[in-house]
Amino acid sequence: MEVIRMGQSIEIEQAAGLLKLLGDKTRLTMLRILIEQDCCCVCEFVEMFEASQPAISQHLRKLRDAGLVKENRRGQWMFYSFNQQYEYADYVHLLLKELPSQAEKLGKRISCD
Repeated sequence: MEVIRMGQSIEIEQAAGLLKLLGDKTRLTMLRILIEQDCCCVCEFVEMFEASQPAISQHLRKLRDAGLVKENRRGQWMFYSFNQQYEYADYVHLLLKELPSQAEKLGKRISCD
């Protein structure tokens, strides 16, 4: 059985894995932020979520390993962005756009320079 959305199809098993990954509130919120904001540094997410750096890095690793985010090193800082090339990016983007804006968390952004 397949779910059809926006001209692409996703197998039920793939959808279940993706939805399980997105079932975590922190990861879901991170992705929502990344479609509003071009990219964020680990230290910004630490501030936004008031969480430890290892906890944030673990969430980002899971998103990166799944292909949902890309990472880009700038000096000593690692920046993350939503991976528009992800196989089901349209599907994920459609889901994320239905969630409330996370603009209040973006107000907690800091400079990593």
